[in-house]
Amino acid sequence: MAQTELKRELANRHVQLIAIGGTIGTGLFLGSGRAIEKAGPSIMLTYLIVGIAVFFVMRALGELLLSKAGYQSFTDIAEDYLGPRVAFVTGWTYWFCWIMTAMADVIAVGVYVQYWFDIPQWVPAVVCLVVLLALNLMTVKNFGELEFWFALIKVVTILALIGLGVVLLIIGFKTDAGSVTVRNLWSHGGIFPNGVSGFLFSFQMVVFAYVGVELVGVSAAETADPEKNIPSAINKIPLRILFFYVGALFVLLCINPWTELSPAESPFVKTFTLVGIPIAAGVINFVVLTSAASACNSGMFSTSRILYNLSRNKQASPRLGKLNRNHVPGNSLLISTLVISAGALLSKLLPDRAFDVVTTISAICFIWVWGVVLVSHILYKKKQPALQTASKFKAPFTPAVNYIVLALFAAILVIMLIADDTRPAVLFTPVWFILIFVLYALRGGKR
Repeated sequence: MAQTELKRELANRHVQLIAIGGTIGTGLFLGSGRAIEKAGPSIMLTYLIVGIAVFFVMRALGELLLSKAGYQSFTDIAEDYLGPRVAFVTGWTYWFCWIMTAMADVIAVGVYVQYWFDIPQWVPAVVCLVVLLALNLMTVKNFGELEFWFALIKVVTILALIGLGVVLLIIGFKTDAGSVTVRNLWSHGGIFPNGVSGFLFSFQMVVFAYVGVELVGVSAAETADPEKNIPSAINKIPLRILFFYVGALFVLLCINPWTELSPAESPFVKTFTLVGIPIAAGVINFVVLTSAASACNSGMFSTSRILYNLSRNKQASPRLGKLNRNHVPGNSLLISTLVISAGALLSKLLPDRAFDVVTTISAICFIWVWGVVLVSHILYKKKQPALQTASKFKAPFTPAVNYIVLALFAAILVIMLIADDTRPAVLFTPVWFILIFVLYALRGGKR
């Protein structure tokens, strides 16, 4: 008998670690070096501002998801409040940006493995995809277990860094770059060494760093006891932002003056090397490898669930809405994996620019998705007073905070248009939206 409903097999520990994994990724381990180059120590403020904005997006998403039992994802929410056209565009846009992100990550897996083994880059990339596909086809619980352990590795690494930094601060440890001291935050050109422009130009990479936090919402249909687990995961986001992002960067910049960090290497590798840990490069390379595999795993999960949801809403082929005997959308998972594997070759064509292009396009697409959540929530507040009264998970300071966050996102898009390194991707991204709107029109607006 064909399965028709996703299975709720994600336990509380899975949801909690998916939320942590969603807020710790390549944007921190790889992208923070580039962001620090632009903003200097003020990068901590950038992470804090965007992190607060993302928290309010997640609170809005949480209230909306729990307002109606039938909601599977934010595309269902967009369907109800903004109509089928926006739902169609949002669903396919979310699929598109995760596909692009997963392409970059699977190529990164190949690069990282070459650190230890002299083999062609495509070999570990393909092996990674095959292994992740096999595990995800079995049961959604496997996805939860993978993300649990991937996230745990990242958490342990950052905890080790913060713990090490605190000890070095207390003893006033000396490195080749000087003493470990809080004064390093302002003694090399001040908190804003590159002025306001440097601070503003760092926002693009920071937005990308938070990509994936909404996976808590995507996994809602497969979460056991969502009324308890989803609010719990979302409410812990601010503490995680302060600790894992701002806390880690504070320690990094106390150990390393920002002028000593190179955008071409991970600041985490640099830090462990500076304090004289000989195996630092290998350890961090392993962490970054698992982080890339984690992002690819998240991409496969989210894209397959979005295709499944689009199919259920008659916005994609009915075949993509079929579940296998393990209650997993196998066809959607296979299609997404094939696109990721074929598109991974694109990253090799622009090795020097691929990361900037992919992260910028992903950031723009996620700003669209987050914006749709905020606008839907504004309309929910206007149209559903009865549901709001009964809600046990109300988003705070709404709708005023929704407008403030939307204005912030609009300002970030303008900044990306002004910056030389992000402008090409900003100018390209509207092509995607034009294509997907045209596709919707050609379908005659069918559901």
